[in-house]
Amino acid sequence: MTGAGGFVGRHLAERLERDGWHVTGLTRRDVDLADPVAGAAAVRDADPDVVFALAAGRSRATPAERAATTAVNTSPWLVDALPDRCRAVVRLGSSTEYAAAAHPLTEDAALEPRGFFGATKAAGSLLLQATAAERGVRAAVLRAFQVYGPGDHPTRLVPVVMAAARTGGTVALPARLSRRDWVWVGDVVDACVRAAVDDGLPPGVVLNIGTGVQTSTEELVATAERVTGRPIATAPGAHPGRGWDTADWVCDPARARRLLGWTPTVDLADGLARTWAAG
Repeated sequence: MTGAGGFVGRHLAERLERDGWHVTGLTRRDVDLADPVAGAAAVRDADPDVVFALAAGRSRATPAERAATTAVNTSPWLVDALPDRCRAVVRLGSSTEYAAAAHPLTEDAALEPRGFFGATKAAGSLLLQATAAERGVRAAVLRAFQVYGPGDHPTRLVPVVMAAARTGGTVALPARLSRRDWVWVGDVVDACVRAAVDDGLPPGVVLNIGTGVQTSTEELVATAERVTGRPIATAPGAHPGRGWDTADWVCDPARARRLLGWTPTVDLADGLARTWAAG
C-alpha cells in the first residue's frame, strides 16, 4: 500500500489487518515515491498480490515541488514494477479530477481538473488504466469526494470545526457559498476493499465514492453544533477559500452501488458524532 501513513491509508491498513491481510505499508519515511527507481524497487520488494495506491503529493510552490508531486500522483512506473501474481491495483483518485457541475457527477463526466492537484490525479488515473490494460492487471479508480473522519489533517475543515467546539475558537468561513459531498472515511475504506476483492469488476473501471448529498460549510458547522452540544463561533468571509471551491460538488454513486454493492452507511451527523467521540 502506498500512502499508508496518510489519513485514508491509516484507516485502510487497520481494516485490512483486522480482516487478516498481510499489509506492507509504504510511507514517505520508507521510500521516496517521486524517485521512480526507488519506488519500483519498493514495490518489487513487497511482491504484492493486491496494490492500494493511496499516495498523494500536494506541494507545488516551486518547480522541484511540482515535479515531485507530479511523479507521486502519476507513478507511471507502478504497474511495470508489479509481479505477475498481482491481481489488482486500486487507486484512490479525487473528485477534483472533474470540472465543477450543477448536477450530480457521473463517471462519464469530462475530465477538466480543478487545479494542479486535480490535474496530476487525473493524469495518474489515465496512466494507470492504460498501463494496467497493457499488462493485463485489473485496475480500479475510486474517485473519492470529500473524505472526513478521525485522524484527518488538523488544518482541514472538520478537524478545525471540532477543535473550535472543544476550545471555543472561531471557524473562518469563505465569503462565497461552498458545498461538498462529505463521505465517511470508513465507507471509503470499505469501497477500497470491495474493489480489491471483486474479480468481476470491469478492467480500468472508475467509480465515484460519495453520498450523493452535498452540504454547505455553514450547514456542516450547524450539524457539528448539534452533535457536540456546543456553540461554534464563525467568521464569515474570513477564509480566502480555495480555487476549487464551488456551490455544487456532489456525486452520483449509482455505479458503485451497482457494480460493487457499495453504499455509504454513515451520514454526516453520525460521522461527525463519531469523529467528536474519537477525540
